[in-house]
Amino acid sequence: MESSTDINVETAKIQKQIENHIGLGSEYLLFEYRNVNNNFQLDLITINPRHNQSFLFHSIVGVDKLDALTKMWDYVKNHLEKESSFTIQWAIRGSKDLHTSYFRAKNMYDALDKLYYGREMNALTVFSIALSPIS
Repeated sequence: MESSTDINVETAKIQKQIENHIGLGSEYLLFEYRNVNNNFQLDLITINPRHNQSFLFHSIVGVDKLDALTKMWDYVKNHLEKESSFTIQWAIRGSKDLHTSYFRAKNMYDALDKLYYGREMNALTVFSIALSPIS
């Protein structure tokens, strides 16, 4: 008797592939799912170990959790060729520590959305945003 695919096993396998490809351990990646208009939206969030702040890596919608995760894996494997690299210098409001973060995004507005994900607009001060040169 052939066993059906265990969704949890498949999910764990794909999440591990994503972690390995991005180069961050599981403690620095969050896979957040939510139901949006009878679909599942997956927000992949990274946590920077240097300043302990989280940012949106990418959002994607699927018909179910596994579909969203599979689409995220496809995105992760191919996003470097499709999106530009942006460098953002920022500080937490009230802090004197200047941070530099890098985002892959369609445009600067998309990069800023990733920076501000889950935050109030006045929580951070952005000092500069630049399109990184093509290497």
